Amino acid sequence: MEQQVIQLLQGTISSVESTRKNAELQITQSFSNPAFPLTLLAVAQHANVETYLRQAALVTLKNYIVATWSPTDEDFKGTVFLDDATKAQVRNTVLAICLGTDEQDDTKIKRSANACASKIASSDFPSQWPDLLPTLMRLISDTSSTNSQVHGALRLLVELVESGFSEDQFFAVARDLVSGLYNVATNNDRKPITRALAMSVFRSCFDTLEMVMEEHKLAVKAFLDEALQAWMPFFLETMKLDLPQAPSEEDESKEGGIPSFWRGLIALKLQVVKALYKIRYIFPTVLTPHSTLLFSAVWEELSRVQPIYQSMFIDEERQGRLEDSDNLPYTLDFLVLEELDFMTAFLRAPPVRSELEGQLKQSPGGPHTTNWLQEVLKLVISYAQISTEEEGLWDIDVNLFLSEETSVTANYTPRTASADLVIKGLGEWLKVLPVEALLVALRTWFANQDAGWKAREAGLFVLNQLLRDLESYGTKVAFPTIKGFLELVDPSLQSPDAFLRARAYLLAGSLTSTVEEQNFEPTLLHYLSLAANAVRSDPSELVQVACIRALQDYLREEANKESSTPLKEIQPQIIAALSEYVAAHDLRELADSDDLKVTLIETLRDVVNVNVPIILDGPAIDLLFTIASHGATNFHVSMVVTETFESIVDSLAQLGHDKYSIFCAKVIPSLTGAFDVGNLIQESALTNLAADLVAALAQGGPEPLPDGFVAAIMPKLNRVFLEASEAELVRPATLAVKYMLSHGHIQFFQWSDPVSRKGAVEVLLIIIDRLLSGNVDDSAASEVGGLAVELVEKAGSERLGPFLPQLLTAVAQRLALATMAQFIQSLCLVFTRLCLNSATDVVDFLSQVNINGENGLSVVLARWLENSVNFAGYDEIRQNVIALSKLYSLQDPRLSQIQVKGDLIIQDSGRIKTRSRAKLDPDQYSIIPANLKILKILVDELHSANTSSFTDDQAGLAAAVNGESDGSDDGDDWEDMPGSGLDLGTGLTKQQLMGLDGEGSEAAQRSRGRDSETADYLTNWFRETSQTSGFAELYSQLNEEEKGKLQAISG
Repeated sequence: MEQQVIQLLQGTISSVESTRKNAELQITQSFSNPAFPLTLLAVAQHANVETYLRQAALVTLKNYIVATWSPTDEDFKGTVFLDDATKAQVRNTVLAICLGTDEQDDTKIKRSANACASKIASSDFPSQWPDLLPTLMRLISDTSSTNSQVHGALRLLVELVESGFSEDQFFAVARDLVSGLYNVATNNDRKPITRALAMSVFRSCFDTLEMVMEEHKLAVKAFLDEALQAWMPFFLETMKLDLPQAPSEEDESKEGGIPSFWRGLIALKLQVVKALYKIRYIFPTVLTPHSTLLFSAVWEELSRVQPIYQSMFIDEERQGRLEDSDNLPYTLDFLVLEELDFMTAFLRAPPVRSELEGQLKQSPGGPHTTNWLQEVLKLVISYAQISTEEEGLWDIDVNLFLSEETSVTANYTPRTASADLVIKGLGEWLKVLPVEALLVALRTWFANQDAGWKAREAGLFVLNQLLRDLESYGTKVAFPTIKGFLELVDPSLQSPDAFLRARAYLLAGSLTSTVEEQNFEPTLLHYLSLAANAVRSDPSELVQVACIRALQDYLREEANKESSTPLKEIQPQIIAALSEYVAAHDLRELADSDDLKVTLIETLRDVVNVNVPIILDGPAIDLLFTIASHGATNFHVSMVVTETFESIVDSLAQLGHDKYSIFCAKVIPSLTGAFDVGNLIQESALTNLAADLVAALAQGGPEPLPDGFVAAIMPKLNRVFLEASEAELVRPATLAVKYMLSHGHIQFFQWSDPVSRKGAVEVLLIIIDRLLSGNVDDSAASEVGGLAVELVEKAGSERLGPFLPQLLTAVAQRLALATMAQFIQSLCLVFTRLCLNSATDVVDFLSQVNINGENGLSVVLARWLENSVNFAGYDEIRQNVIALSKLYSLQDPRLSQIQVKGDLIIQDSGRIKTRSRAKLDPDQYSIIPANLKILKILVDELHSANTSSFTDDQAGLAAAVNGESDGSDDGDDWEDMPGSGLDLGTGLTKQQLMGLDGEGSEAAQRSRGRDSETADYLTNWFRETSQTSGFAELYSQLNEEEKGKLQAISG
């Protein structure tokens, strides 16, 4: 049978599809044969069989285990073919392959066997495989075990620790496990890479400890204290070990000898640092007594390996960021990266800070000249140098340079870690002092004739990043310090090296935006002019792009001042420079350069905002449209284009009707032309963007709209509604029509479609009818309610005539079928707005509507009341509250006869309700009269309206964003590490996160103001309504929580 299986395995990798599929089918059919898995194992163990076939046998066995081993597996196919005895034989054989003594056996074979053992263990350990862990523990504790056996055992232990142990199982074996791992990690006779794997397993233990720490804090601390007594000397000893002579580039990847030892020792050191960092994250107090020793050790290590790193990655181009088959990183750049982060973290340790602060106070030349601070900065700058790999990539693709510069890349390198060390380790602690210390350090670097451009650029880079961080907190730097840096910037602007010139322009922008001197405008304009000229004249595209980015800093700083007359004078020069840059490049060839496009648009936005009317003359708007047309497929580009366009529209509308009219005449031909570019049946990113811009143009427009506005735009939008169904196109098109109707209804109703000759009202009814039909999904039609409301309110019954009841009936019928929350709210809004003026008419009308055999009032109220809790937008919520209150105040007996969903019926089964269980046992609700449901909704809205817009957690996050703190102890950052970062459980939306600072804070305050209006309205309404007949009876049916909310306002 072995030969037959080998032939089938060969067939599975055949290039002939029929042969491959036939072999796969026969293998699947062989699953029912109890001898099949044993035959696969026999093939896998056969030394004379080709390695790829042995590996294929084990991969097939893994698939067999997944499909047939245990009903608890997610991919179980329904039948177990093996009895317990055969399963035991399979387990033992698989384990024997994993723990084989042959050092030369192919790693791929053992890894494939390890995958099989892990799948079996996930089902059988510990109940069916109780001897697995004792076997592994015995192997790693036995000094006579071979490296191959120990390595195989450690691979399986990784799986068990990460996913196989329950809490009780882990604590039962934790001490023995840690002791065994310690024996391997500290055994100098073992290969360094095996010792590194033992450290990796040890580090994985802390993931389990982290999960149980809250419930067993004292036990976890005691365990860590005990473990660290043995491990700490080993940690320090390993960190202090010197690396051997680095292998040459040709020998670096060879097995055995110095290359293997080099890789293994780096991996071991790296795992030690990772383990310490993990301990510090979970329970920092256990490391506090050792923090100064650890900080010194990692500082010394980074100092020792810097020349090696310089040689390998700054001067040469060695391959970095490499991991072995066990996912253990083993290249020097990884080690440097971890140690820089480690140093950043331990700069927060109270003993470290106390020691360093003492030296700062004793420095005779002032704190900024303190020896340790200068040495740290020297070290950081040396690691912040551009690597040879980065130099080559950025020189070829400036978009990569921009992505690094704007911190949108996921590529975290020693260069970025160095900047983080200065920002988080020094800047957040010492504030402006590191800036002053950097001036001393950089003067030394620039005075050294042997310092190359990379070292100088690195110093300016670190300063640039630090200044940007300080600027985000509103921290300013004294003019003498800024002046000292500019003395270093000026010669760098003349450097023959493009990277240093680019950095100098970027730094000058940051310097001018952080200086506290008020009379700095001439200097700012000087550097702004230099940057604008460099965009046009510098021979390096890298420098040109850097200047485009730097212009944003200059422009934002100057635009913040009351008078920006000098900037207005230079504004045309900047726009011309941007236009020339775009004209000189074929944006179609920059398909992957979205960061460059975003930078161009953001810079254009900032320069236009200096004096918005400039958009009416010159190339600015054409430049915006050119970039937009080539970047519409990118969400970020489209978003920035839309925001820029909205800002322009709002500014011009505030300047008067004439300015806005001129702007419309300039942009409408281009916008409407985009609708002719593609087939509206198929999605077109450019057409979608054009629709967004048309909506923004109509939304921000004055009343009335300029003559001809509707006639120029409606034919194109009408075609959209007749042909398109894509949500990203139909939704903004609907908004555009709504805003045109809102801001220019007289002009709108005078318009008629030039093709069909239909009047405006008829065209709108056709559009609404299509959006309400089943041919358009909920997402695309989600704004139709707002359009319908505008039509009803602006046209009135005199224009709509008999079509008004038909329109409202169609809305009610579509509401009965809608599933998307935003769409349901949009449709409910129609009846909400009508109820504000005539609730009685709405009730009477809906009572006469038949929706699939049900009363229309019952259907609409059920959907309306069930989904009110999900309504969004303060205006919409307030309108909904008032409408519901008016419905209740009718005291119409028809409302009390309608039964709707009430409160959720809590079913405490003691089990987590998964999605599958929820399908079998859906949530149950009480059934209550509609008027009682309205009362419950209004009580909840009253409570929400009386509560701050931010929860305590959100307020805490806002404070964190603004740099506030609950305490003054510098050690808080060290002790409270597990609680740092965003808590995704707070339920913050993207809009709330964006509104925690800056302009968003004003928006939040306005929202709270509108919320107060709702609270006042409801408070008065409840006080009046509580005196009416029937209220006491309904009040008695409220739950205790709801009664308490009402009682809170009774006084």
